[in-house]
Amino acid sequence: MAAAAHPEAPPRAGLTIFALCLAVFIVPYGLSSAPVALPAMGRDLDAGAASLNWVVNAYNITAASFMMAAGSIADRVGRKRVFSFGVGTYGVSALIGALATDVLLLNVARAVAGVAAAAMMTAGVSVMANMFHGAARTKAFAFVGVTIGAGLAIGPTSSGLLVSGLGWRAIFWVQFAIALASMFGLKLVQESKDPEAHSVDWAGTVTFTLALFCFTLGVIQGPAWGWGSVQVLGLFAGCVLLLVGFVLVERRQRFPMFDLSLFAEPRFMAVNLLATAVSFGFVGLMVLLPSYLVGANGLTDSAAGLTMLLLTAPVLAFPLVSGRLVQAGVSMRPILSGSLVLVAAGLAWLTTVHPGIGLLGLTGPLLLVGIGIGLIYGLMDGAAVSTVPPTKVGMASGMFNTIRLATEAVAVAGMVAALMSLVQQRIADGLGRYTQGTDLTARSVTDSVSSGNLDAVVDKAPAASRDALTDFLGQGYTHGFQVVLWGTVVICLAGAIVLHLILTDRPAAGAPADSAEPADRSTPRESADATL
Repeated sequence: MAAAAHPEAPPRAGLTIFALCLAVFIVPYGLSSAPVALPAMGRDLDAGAASLNWVVNAYNITAASFMMAAGSIADRVGRKRVFSFGVGTYGVSALIGALATDVLLLNVARAVAGVAAAAMMTAGVSVMANMFHGAARTKAFAFVGVTIGAGLAIGPTSSGLLVSGLGWRAIFWVQFAIALASMFGLKLVQESKDPEAHSVDWAGTVTFTLALFCFTLGVIQGPAWGWGSVQVLGLFAGCVLLLVGFVLVERRQRFPMFDLSLFAEPRFMAVNLLATAVSFGFVGLMVLLPSYLVGANGLTDSAAGLTMLLLTAPVLAFPLVSGRLVQAGVSMRPILSGSLVLVAAGLAWLTTVHPGIGLLGLTGPLLLVGIGIGLIYGLMDGAAVSTVPPTKVGMASGMFNTIRLATEAVAVAGMVAALMSLVQQRIADGLGRYTQGTDLTARSVTDSVSSGNLDAVVDKAPAASRDALTDFLGQGYTHGFQVVLWGTVVICLAGAIVLHLILTDRPAAGAPADSAEPADRSTPRESADATL
């Protein structure tokens, strides 16, 4: 029988999951650890806010741009081979980042790390989907969710502590050590590829990657260059032309890099919609909140990092909870849509934030958001690959992670731009009352305030007005932050409603959880991972 060729789990399954998850851990850790360290990097490398933002943006753009290409190439040349390439390349990029003496070299290292992250995440998920089946796959992907949550949870806290104790370079030394340790676990990973794969679709890969790069770069640079500028309009026009070229190329390919018919699968599209809502409701908040805590609340970097545990710690535990609920026969539909409602409720609660708010006032809303995200992370990756045939898991994983990383880049850039615009509008009219005799402008003040560095502004003001200016800036910062939070509430609620409606499309009763497994072997526990 076909099932005999596909045991539910490989030998030494626990060690295999650990080896894969150890490498995958670096991807979210690389994302979440950088924002808290930006002020220290700026002081050490004498870098301005614009160049420092690329420490985050370079990673996000390249990771998103190469995710689809990495998945397609992995299906063809071998998933283990691409995964190994990603681990090794990430280690080299982390080493360069740790030794960087200027911000340009650091940004280049981060861009290379993004390429490696794309290879690790896409190929790692594909490898796991092919090595594990049925209930074992559900459990394995629950650990992936825990791993992603751990990277997001540990990143801000460890970054704050490392920066305070050892300096910002320690962040990259930690990443290098993890990548090095991950190399020893590669022997447990089984090689797999699409048996029908032919040569790599380079024309499709290049046009799609460049199109996504132009789009994300245009969104990120829009606030700085101007949305109507020649540069931004040129990037968006280039994106459209490249996408048209991509579609034309793919229609002529016998074996395209991405089967466009997957977009007709409503469950696959629903999971991608979920990733978009999570990018705005969680990843964007994770980037903005530390600066608010430092700027408006006056916390140290380490204290802000520890406070972030309220948001990120639940992501460590609740992926396992959602995995067990699915194994028990609960549909993904109410879990995923209900979890987004929890995130929206937590964000709405967080709008009560104000300068000087204590730990007690932050605990409830941050825990609620964290719980909702934890439940989602336990199912999201598994749901993405369970909607497609086993031979296309690399392709589906690549597209899913492409959308996730692209929307994270867009969410962070958009939310930062919105925050700066709102803060600048709020403080522009009244700033002159506190800064007479200084060269401070609304734009320069907004840059400092939005990065959490109120002291750089207040120290330049006349001594008699410093306390009043601190309160004025804190209130303006809070207003902008609250409006951005309400925007994320709307996005998450809309996502929950649409997700609930789309996920009404279910597989037929008795359908197998894995198309490589026969229907007569499926049970409610085994098929739950594919039941939306």
